[in-house]
This record gives sequence, C-alpha cells and structure tokens, in this order.
Amino acid sequence: MFLQKRGEVFIQKCYLASAFGVGSGTQFQSPPDRNYSCYWLFFGHHVQENIDREKFKRQLEKKRNLLVLTPIFGSVLFIVLYFVATLFYPGGSQVDPDSIGFSWTDNYWCNLLNDYAINGQPNPAKPIAVAGMCVLCLTLSFFWLLFPNHVNIRKPIGLLIQISAILAMTIALFLFTTIDHDLITNLASVFGLIATTGTFIGLFKAKWYGLFAFGLLNILLVGLNNYVYYNKGLIFYLPIIQKISFMSFLVWVCSIDIKIYRVTLTTIKPRQNNR
Repeated sequence: MFLQKRGEVFIQKCYLASAFGVGSGTQFQSPPDRNYSCYWLFFGHHVQENIDREKFKRQLEKKRNLLVLTPIFGSVLFIVLYFVATLFYPGGSQVDPDSIGFSWTDNYWCNLLNDYAINGQPNPAKPIAVAGMCVLCLTLSFFWLLFPNHVNIRKPIGLLIQISAILAMTIALFLFTTIDHDLITNLASVFGLIATTGTFIGLFKAKWYGLFAFGLLNILLVGLNNYVYYNKGLIFYLPIIQKISFMSFLVWVCSIDIKIYRVTLTTIKPRQNNR
C-alpha cells in the first residue's frame, strides 16, 4: 500500500514535469509514453534504493564476521606480548636461581608477572606480561560470550558458560597481585572448568566432533599438568608441559572460532541469493 501510494505521488510529479517541459522531451510526448516513463523512473529509483540498502547490509555483515575473529586476533597479540616480556626478564628459574634471562624450559609464565625475578633483580617484564594477561582474559571472555550464540544449546546453559567464563577470567587477573597464587589458580580453574564443560556440550550438539576430540586432548593435558605439579620428582618438567598445554588450548579456541566464522559465512550467503 505504501509502495503504491509512493508510486502515484512520483507519477504525478512526472506528469507535472512533462507538462512544463522538464526532462528529455521525447519521453513525454503522449499520455501512454508518460505512463511508461514515469513507472520506469519510479521503479528504477526504487531498485537503486534496494541495491544501496543491500550494499550497506553486506558491509555490515562483513564487519560482524570480522568481529567473530576477535579471539584469534587477541590470541596472536597475547603470544606477541608473551614473547616480548621474556626478552626483558632478568633471570632466575627453579633450576638455577642465578641464571640470566628467561628459560623456555625452566621458567613459568607466572615468573614474568612477579615484581622481582627469581634472581632478586627488579622485573621490567611485569608491565608487558600484565598487558598480555589482560589481553588474554579479555580474549577468552569474548570467546565464551560469543560461543553460546552460535551453537544449539539451551539458554540457561549458554548463560552459565558466559557467567562462569567472566568470573574465571576476572579472578585470573589477580595472578599478578599479592594474593595467594594457588588460591587464584584453583578458583579460576573451577569456573573455567564449568565454562569448558558447557563448551563441550555445545560442540557435541553442533556435531563438531573433531573439535570435541581436540578438547578432550586438552583436558588430558590439564590432568597431566596437575599430576606433574603434585609429583615433586617430575616438577622440573612442568614448565615445558605448561607451555605445550597453553598453546594447545589457544589453538583449540582459535579452531572453534574459525569454525564459527565459516558457519556465519555459509548462513549469510543463501539469504543474499534469495534476495
């Protein structure tokens, strides 16, 4: 009804234009010509508006798709900051307190967050490591806020994933404070485990079995970390196992994120073709 009314108004304007000699002149020589030309002008104008609207929507959808990839960008930025922080670490490890620099086989990530290095010197790597920690927590929080919206799980489970993840990442930010390290780690792990369990439910319901299996591998690595941590005879292997576990977890998160991105692309294309 609105379109018809709009067309009638536009056609009336065309008649007035032809009556006063506005336009090409040859288009409005007779009433039938005027009818045809006016309808053509109106619908041509309407089609152009639709094209512009579709172009804007496609641009908006592209931006939303790029937003889905935020966890990948955040993970890469964290790794860069981690590496840069190791370059400023003065030295000292559990194997050799007097060693110089950061050892990839003997130092932990948490060593970079301390005010003083193990060798007793002030730790200039801390500000960079803290920045990396903040980026990591924000990245994982965003990932778990995003994930429930793209898999077929019930709203209460999705909400539980999101709340648990935010609590886990907020608690993890206290790792670089004077609060007991083990307390922070255990509390963050509990809420992180809840979010991870919800992630497994979502992956299974979405039938992303490869990612589900990859997640199980990460669970085994977490178990191995705990076993080595509480076994004093194996504790010297923990820094290496910890880094492997950490990288494996980030690759898992990024793999899920890429899967979500591909799904958003495939769900957008048919909608555009139908239009």
